[in-house]
Amino acid sequence: MSISYNIPFYFKVSAIFLCAFFIVFTFYLGQQILLPVVFATLIAILLNPVVDFLISRKVGKILSILIVVIMAVVVVIGVLYIVSSQVTMLKETFPQLKDKFTITRINVVTWLADKFNVSSSSINQWINKTESTAIQNFSIGDKLTAVIELVLEIVLLPVYVFLILFYKTLLLDFILKLFRSHHHPAVTEVLMNTKKIIQSYLVGLFIEMVIVATLNSLGLFILGIDYALILGIVGAIINVIPYIGGIVAIALPMIIAFVTKDSITSTILVFLVYILIQFIDNHYLIPRIVASRVRVNALVAIIVVLIGNAVCGVAGMFLSIPVTAIIKVIFDHITPLKPWGFLLGNTVPTASRFAFVQRKRKSTLL
Repeated sequence: MSISYNIPFYFKVSAIFLCAFFIVFTFYLGQQILLPVVFATLIAILLNPVVDFLISRKVGKILSILIVVIMAVVVVIGVLYIVSSQVTMLKETFPQLKDKFTITRINVVTWLADKFNVSSSSINQWINKTESTAIQNFSIGDKLTAVIELVLEIVLLPVYVFLILFYKTLLLDFILKLFRSHHHPAVTEVLMNTKKIIQSYLVGLFIEMVIVATLNSLGLFILGIDYALILGIVGAIINVIPYIGGIVAIALPMIIAFVTKDSITSTILVFLVYILIQFIDNHYLIPRIVASRVRVNALVAIIVVLIGNAVCGVAGMFLSIPVTAIIKVIFDHITPLKPWGFLLGNTVPTASRFAFVQRKRKSTLL
């Protein structure tokens, strides 16, 4: 005799939110361990086709994985070398930048004193108090510990990638063993769709980042802004953070233009150039290169980006979109959770069924 239970809707919703809370809370507590593993998993999925290609060419499995991981590390080191060389040039002119900031600060204080009838000494006293508070809150020991942890995570990342690629079949079989055999086709479809989403999203994101970096650097170079290359690359990297990164990326080149140029015109031109690049990125690059891979609507994307920032900082902001896309794929393949998958998606009905139900109810009452 089979017994079926009719679980109330409010109980289902409560269970879903409770599970989501515990998952996020666990990730918050163990982010130092889990974040490198998640990043390594994404990178491993991205590099997996290259590994499979080498294996199909009769190259050994271990050697194929080792070659691909080393190539990825070399590419990253090359990019870091280019960025560090530009940062070194920026560091050499730091005294001039500091002098310019000092002059700018004096001018701003004088303008504020004249405009709002406040004494310059009061404004300077407030600025000095703020600076001293910031210095007191800056703990060298904590920052040194954070740097050591970051270096350790960077060193472990290639190791994680190698091991995940090596134990790929073991991990996939483990996931299948968690479900009954009649669920295996659906689980396999979820895994395949997840792999396609991650690969296409990361490839599209990289292409978009290269194009934005090129446009940023070219625009700043035409305007004659110093350190155009490093500012363009940094702006493209920050722009990877959905919706928020593009706004933050404008601030740094505007500050450099304001400090290094005598006229405010250069700062305004930098702002206009970046607004144009953001327009091209948001209306042409993202819809055709990135958003077509990840079917998550903008409202959900902004919310999960903010949640990712609250839980894991910048890394959480970057991971929020692909993780949400994976969750949507899972929801779409589980019948009771399909409404939640629909809520996360970007398919907007032309007309709401709510209006249809209302009209039907009115006609019934009449």
